[in-house]
Amino acid sequence: MYVDREPAPVNGRQRPHQSLRSPRSHREVADELRTRIRSGVLRPGERMPTQAKLADEFGVERGAVRQALRILQAERLLTGVSKGSPATVAPDLGLRPVASGPQAPPLPTTVALAPRIAQAFAAPHVEIEALSLTAISLNLALGEPLGRIHAGQLKPAKIDVRVLLPSNDIPLAFPSPVHASAADALHRRWVAQRNAQGQVLRHNLLALRSTHGIDVHVSFRALPFTPPVKLYLLNGAEALFAYYTVSRRAAEVDEEHLEMYDAEGTRSVLFPFEQGTGLRDTTFVEQSQLWFDALWRTISTDLVLTG
Repeated sequence: MYVDREPAPVNGRQRPHQSLRSPRSHREVADELRTRIRSGVLRPGERMPTQAKLADEFGVERGAVRQALRILQAERLLTGVSKGSPATVAPDLGLRPVASGPQAPPLPTTVALAPRIAQAFAAPHVEIEALSLTAISLNLALGEPLGRIHAGQLKPAKIDVRVLLPSNDIPLAFPSPVHASAADALHRRWVAQRNAQGQVLRHNLLALRSTHGIDVHVSFRALPFTPPVKLYLLNGAEALFAYYTVSRRAAEVDEEHLEMYDAEGTRSVLFPFEQGTGLRDTTFVEQSQLWFDALWRTISTDLVLTG
């Protein structure tokens, strides 16, 4: 999945380049602010930028900002959303129980994954397995539990992470250019993004060895196909499953306007399944674990996050 390279916004970030962009929707604004909250850029209890500053940063009307803030308030990530004073990041992030089993509604990855990853990190032995197109969503979701480890609120004894990503030696089904002449440039950009995200994930986790004395192991293997779905397995007890929905969109690649077919994994809706909440859920988790383990042992190969 290709994601435009954006300079950083408010709170130490620059305004995004918008020369080839259509105006952002209120949902896109909500997605970006949600990511900042979940990753710890905006911390619990912190006052948000004013609606005027957010409107200027994202290049949208204040009405779109208000709609975005109301979405986050409905998700209980913000409090005090009004036309007047700035909203505040909810002070009790990460402390609320996460709905599970049949009661857990399907939610976009940016909403659903982070709290479940944070909950998994409460175990003494954390086991996370992921199959996806890149590691973007997993990196974003790890922001909250890593922040809580550094704050002294969590300290698992051991962390094992296994990630399956597509090989760079295959032609991807997506992202793929509408016009074949741009295939090489788009593929190089995807490989660079996959490698960068994987390296960040590995670095952030392995750093816990020296900073907190946690036994950490991170492994990557390459798939010989483009996964049409994404899967996260948490502590062998929960499976989160989503479809990649491919659509046509435009983006800038090597400073050129490019039409492509791609899927935005951060917006894919995750369906949660948990062992012990019924035969359907338990069987799905077990079969998902068997499927992941089979891919890991058989047709996948060692993945080097360079080149």
